[in-house]
Amino acid sequence: MIRLRIQTAVCPRYALILTDTPRPGCRECGGVGGILHHYGDDSGEYAGTECEPCGCWTDWRMTLLPLPSWLRRRPRGGCSSEPPF
Repeated sequence: MIRLRIQTAVCPRYALILTDTPRPGCRECGGVGGILHHYGDDSGEYAGTECEPCGCWTDWRMTLLPLPSWLRRRPRGGCSSEPPF
């Protein structure tokens, strides 16, 4: 069952998206949406972490509405801290 929520996305531009949410009471992932697996190299040293997606959610998302530039948050104070050139 899909648990939908509205979220904002930044790439490639600001937009509202509809996305799935992991089940909060999932016994496998604890509501995170994935199970972390740490792995090592041939010498036994830590080499990284992989995340296996849990079955309680899908990586489904749909763009609802691209946000116009005037709705984006502006820095307070009215002035930009970036140089003009």
